[in-house]
Amino acid sequence: MTHKGKSNLAEVSPPSLEGRLSLFSKGGKDVFSKAHDLVEADMARQMGIYPYYLPIDRNEGPVAIIDGKEVIMLGSNNYLGLTIHPEVREAAVQAIRDYGTSMTGSRLLNGTSKLHQELEGDLAEFFGKEASLVFTTGYQANLGVISALINEGAALVMDKGDHASIYDAARLSKGEARGYKHNDLADLSQVLESINSETGKLVIVDGVFSMEGDVVDLPGVERVVHKAGARLAVDDAHGVGILGPGGRGTAHHFGLQDKIDLMIGTFSKTLASIGGFVAGEAKVVDFIRHFGRSILFSASLPPASTAAAKKALEILKREPERVERVNQNGRYMRENLKSLGFDIGVSETPIVPIVVGDEILALTIWRELLDNGIYVNAVLYPAVQRDRALLRTSYTSEHTREHLDLALEIFAKMKKKHGW
Repeated sequence: MTHKGKSNLAEVSPPSLEGRLSLFSKGGKDVFSKAHDLVEADMARQMGIYPYYLPIDRNEGPVAIIDGKEVIMLGSNNYLGLTIHPEVREAAVQAIRDYGTSMTGSRLLNGTSKLHQELEGDLAEFFGKEASLVFTTGYQANLGVISALINEGAALVMDKGDHASIYDAARLSKGEARGYKHNDLADLSQVLESINSETGKLVIVDGVFSMEGDVVDLPGVERVVHKAGARLAVDDAHGVGILGPGGRGTAHHFGLQDKIDLMIGTFSKTLASIGGFVAGEAKVVDFIRHFGRSILFSASLPPASTAAAKKALEILKREPERVERVNQNGRYMRENLKSLGFDIGVSETPIVPIVVGDEILALTIWRELLDNGIYVNAVLYPAVQRDRALLRTSYTSEHTREHLDLALEIFAKMKKKHGW
């Protein structure tokens, strides 16, 4: 599917996409049989409404070029627009000149550079923690932390809205894993009480939930967790750069930075790169350094990516006004989308969902928005609840009021056309 090719939806009956959900657990003599039975992706491609793996010619922050056409980019996590900052670009280029393109090894053996150590020091200082450790991706940060700490004598407790990497890490660990209802303190308390009192417990929560844009009730979670004698980690992938003084994230937003045991984050959003980190007590970070499987058995973060994240953090500290701008844009869109009658859930951040409900309708509107110059993300079950398919929009500090007003105009046109 290309951006230029439009579907004639009137000629296509709207089938269900539900069949795809049973394939992952399908058995049979041939492990490839499930791949041949996946027809829903082909069906969506034929209808011209397949929304994934769409190649982007060039991303210039608030706008992008797709098939030669400029679109307003409302589907990016580039919250402060730093991926296109000239200093970030130059830092990456200079790192290649100085260090080459790769360290060609794991952090443990030959893959640690002075750039990694400098970035780790910068992160620890910025977030007010004793130490930090840099991973090759944010996904690997959760895998490394959890695989190191949750052994057969420990339990991991997760909000059911947490990122998939946390749940995958729970499967990798050897300890007990339990989920509790999203942002439900009573259920969290019951889950913690049900775990053997002699078992060490780590509760991990997203700071900002990536699909709905809501914020964890961190004061409530912290009270429940520490009353139960457990430890608390916050995955703040979407909180850094948005919440807290200077964009320091959810814990600082609530003034709880000294009550959070571990902070986990990523460079692939606000910090304009790829990679992840954990920050916390020096001895705990050092333990993860020696026992986190994803850092022991993966090649290290390349020099260009490390330098880009380091420079982005420097700019964030120097230009905190970017944080205010992104939040102004988020508030503007939440208020105006609500006034137009859209269901935006409980968003409190520049991540603003537009709930559609029906999956085929969500994909149809996604296609028509793209044809009208607006790029959003189509999100289906299981990333969201059944019958709650949505269009995930996200805003940056670099979107102008002209960008936002044009998007609102087109959203209103789509709402009138489809009546949802």
